Amino acid sequence: MNDMPLLRETKIYKTFVISVSLAIALVLSGIFLGMSIRTRQLIFDSSLAQARALFSSIVLARKWNASFNGVYVEKKEGVQSNPYLEDPDITASDGRVFTKKNPALMTREISELAKTGGAFVFRITSLRPLNPNNKPDEFEAAALQMFEDGKEEAFKVSVLNEKPYFRYMAPLYVEESCLQCHAKQGYKKGQIRGGISVSFDVDSLQKKLAENTVLILVFAVTTTGLLLGLIYIFTSRLIQRVSDARVEIERMAITDGLTDIFNRRHLLERFEEELERTKRNSSELGCILLDIDYFKKINDTFGHQIGDKVIVEISKILKSSIRAYDVLGRYGGEEFLIVMPDAGAESTMQLAERVRDKVKEFPILGIPVTISAGVSNYQAADETIEKIIRRADHGLYKAKHSGRDRVERSED
Repeated sequence: MNDMPLLRETKIYKTFVISVSLAIALVLSGIFLGMSIRTRQLIFDSSLAQARALFSSIVLARKWNASFNGVYVEKKEGVQSNPYLEDPDITASDGRVFTKKNPALMTREISELAKTGGAFVFRITSLRPLNPNNKPDEFEAAALQMFEDGKEEAFKVSVLNEKPYFRYMAPLYVEESCLQCHAKQGYKKGQIRGGISVSFDVDSLQKKLAENTVLILVFAVTTTGLLLGLIYIFTSRLIQRVSDARVEIERMAITDGLTDIFNRRHLLERFEEELERTKRNSSELGCILLDIDYFKKINDTFGHQIGDKVIVEISKILKSSIRAYDVLGRYGGEEFLIVMPDAGAESTMQLAERVRDKVKEFPILGIPVTISAGVSNYQAADETIEKIIRRADHGLYKAKHSGRDRVERSED
């Protein structure tokens, strides 16, 4: 049987499986990559929301302070007066000294407390700070410049002291309460006079995010591997079933359904091939045409089912009698044809007689059965198989009219 169709099918299936696997791998990779990106974005958005909330809290605290035009605290040990305010200190009737804490100073001192606690850090800064300690760093300066250009906020993750920090900054606008300290700098109400910068450590968050990314990657690889494995198993089974079905269809196309030997069409194709080989090699070729004697009588007496069983049993005897490279097929209803490569006249006649004796020796299903046969061999003048078959048919005709249960040859 030709293996080329099977090889082509296998190649097509492999290409299909590889294409489907790549497509699924790409889709799953896209899904898991999207999940990873989405997770990162959600965490970033959460950090941004936290920073905005801190900023709003600071602004509210400043507004509260500014609404009272600053607040006074008792000047105890360690409490310094604000050098940038005019007359920041007052003395109470009981002799205690109080110093004024304006919004900027209050904000800075709260920031120092927050920094000490390790929760977060915030500071007020501007491009023209009144206090040199409030000079902006690189991120803050860039953010302040963006505010001047109309942007409403700035944020990023930066590395500070070898740790990742989420940094956020939004502008502060000049209000009436601000002018008592900053009017001399030329600020006017409504102008951007600086901003509040908020920073907090996101190192633990980044580590958890990295762990989550690794878990997603492991899950993605595992899921993809399992899915591709299932596809491979399913496809392999499908390929095997299709291949088996194709082989069965090919077998059915060349096989007689009743006897499981070659049908007439394939039998003649093989005969043509053997004839061409015989011509090329200048070798010998034998042909035996057999027919079951009185087969119509068997059908009429015992029924067609018994007749079919007789045909099957005859085919089994023939298969067990021929050589491995001989070609056997069902030529007609109760007729069989044997093609014998490299067989001369004597070998052809001997096989025909041996088969005839076997059939006669053992009754089939208790029914005495005989066969008649005509034999012929390739001759140099034979251009087609029809001539060889015609001579065998003449021999069969001769055997039938000579009493049946015999083998005859015709040289005509």
